[in-house]
Amino acid sequence: MFTNIALRTVLKSSAGVLRELCSSAPVKPWTCSSASLTAPRVRCVAGSFAVPPPVRHYARGEKKKKTGPQSQLSDLPPTMLRMDYSAVPLAQTTDDIVRKLLSLELASHSDKLQLKKEQLVAKVQRDENDRSSVEVQVAILTARIRNYQEHLQKHHKDKANKRRMLMAIDRRKKLLKNLRLVRYDAFERVCEQLGITYTFPPEYYRRVTRRWLAKKALCIKVFKEVQKQKAEQRLKMKQSVASTATEAAKPQ
Repeated sequence: MFTNIALRTVLKSSAGVLRELCSSAPVKPWTCSSASLTAPRVRCVAGSFAVPPPVRHYARGEKKKKTGPQSQLSDLPPTMLRMDYSAVPLAQTTDDIVRKLLSLELASHSDKLQLKKEQLVAKVQRDENDRSSVEVQVAILTARIRNYQEHLQKHHKDKANKRRMLMAIDRRKKLLKNLRLVRYDAFERVCEQLGITYTFPPEYYRRVTRRWLAKKALCIKVFKEVQKQKAEQRLKMKQSVASTATEAAKPQ
């Protein structure tokens, strides 16, 4: 009986201490937030740990898509017929469904590229049957190079296509160099029609090393010193010539 009375007094004293602590703690004003509304309510029980409320996640901005350069195939209208069916008169009079199947809207990338090559060739070829001249080869290589460039912008680790693109660029440089030496008017017309900017290659290629750079700096320094000495000698010669001329002009 005495033990029950002692336990009751201990529990009453602990409850009074808890009430005093709760009353002394600062009370925060009521706030309405998304975390408090969505989070489940957790009751604080003596001897248990309270689960913290979830972290508030702020809304993230929408990622902007990177806009690359315009493709060379973007100027082809989707209603245009493929190259194999453009000369067929029956394809012009068919219904819309068949015409859509024969148009560029459902065509593959190779079909569109072939049509772009034909358009570039038609700009620079000498006559209708010209398929092997230097101008035609440059037009075909130009369409191929631009296609490689567009592909490498999306897949920059494609080493095989990068090597093919560099080989095509070197081949086009050689053709343009020979065309410039033989027929300059045709060279200018090809560059203007295809939008090619021709840059002159350097006179020689040399690997830059530290030894070569030090030697070049020393040669430049020596050249400047020699030019300075020559300028001083010229000045002395002019002064001596002027002095002899004044002495000769004096009356005796």
